[in-house]
Amino acid sequence: MCNAFGVLVFSGSNVHIDGLEDYRSVGSISLLGRYRIIDIPLSNMTNSGIETIQMYVNRSPRSIIDHVGTGRHYNINTKRGALNIMFGPDRSLSKFYLNDIASFNYNRAAIEAMNQKYVVVTTNFMLYSVDFNDVIEEHRQTGADISVLYKSVDDAKTNFINCDTLHLNKQKGVLSIDRNQGNTKTKNISLETYVMSKDIFLAMIDQAVHTSSLYWMRDILNDAASYLDIRGYQYRGYLAAINSFESYYRCNMELLNPKVRSRLFKEEWPIYTKTNDSSPTHYFETGSATSSIVSNGCCIEGRIENSVIGRGCFIKKGAIVKNSIIFPGSVIGEDVKLNNVVVDKRVEINQVKDVKGTDEHPAYVRRNDRI
Repeated sequence: MCNAFGVLVFSGSNVHIDGLEDYRSVGSISLLGRYRIIDIPLSNMTNSGIETIQMYVNRSPRSIIDHVGTGRHYNINTKRGALNIMFGPDRSLSKFYLNDIASFNYNRAAIEAMNQKYVVVTTNFMLYSVDFNDVIEEHRQTGADISVLYKSVDDAKTNFINCDTLHLNKQKGVLSIDRNQGNTKTKNISLETYVMSKDIFLAMIDQAVHTSSLYWMRDILNDAASYLDIRGYQYRGYLAAINSFESYYRCNMELLNPKVRSRLFKEEWPIYTKTNDSSPTHYFETGSATSSIVSNGCCIEGRIENSVIGRGCFIKKGAIVKNSIIFPGSVIGEDVKLNNVVVDKRVEINQVKDVKGTDEHPAYVRRNDRI
């Protein structure tokens, strides 16, 4: 059992997934038809033996609370640990005040009550696979006050826009934290995941509260880089940052490639999720699917290519769905053609026969819409 508790935080002001986020929090957005984004960081924690987790929520919490439940389906032993849903201060306040530091300070007593020596703080929009035991061990051996996970990338001009970046010295010491504006291709992208002792975590909260009501954890760590030993822990595996509608679409499309998907979904590192009992998908004589992921409970009469289809969808005869993401319970009518489209839940497309976006700018159809 890992000598750390987990803190899973809602995303910050650098994350906005147009359309999809209007109905749900980022963590509860569907991934590959079966999973939710929150399943990835939660599975990283439980696979690492972290069984006491505080999950902080701010707005539109219903769907994510319903999905995670008590945490039993994440393999949390509820006799030894727990998944605790943590609410922040009054949500009627301006959104500028609804930051992670405010939520930590509001729940300070619950943090103080934790018995573990270390805390792993992570966010809900970064997708990666890591054993936190390895991170904690390196953190302990280096004697660092705080360790920050990062990945060196060479596509920062087009990807990871608005993500945090680390400026490091030769010993991987963090000099400062900035934002990626896409001005250079090589960057050290922060996974916004931090390892530190519980005492330092509480000290950072106190310092941030006394410095500014608008501070996030990244802000106080940026200040603390001048007087604490903050080290980078280099991560080398698969990484995706879902912080925009375009990046969400791009991530799902690239994970359709089995070789890419195997870097995140590993046999020895299972991704847990809430299961739903439903019948197998039925393919009619005219139905087909290639290079796609089709969830249970669907009826397929049309053609699907390079797409993600959620549970309980109906793709009718003559319909062609390409390079698209269809959320659960949607109906694609006869002879309708979709290309580069994200269709939200319970949509019916019958009257408009041709809906298309582009690779760079996919189209979006709102939840419960009829077109």
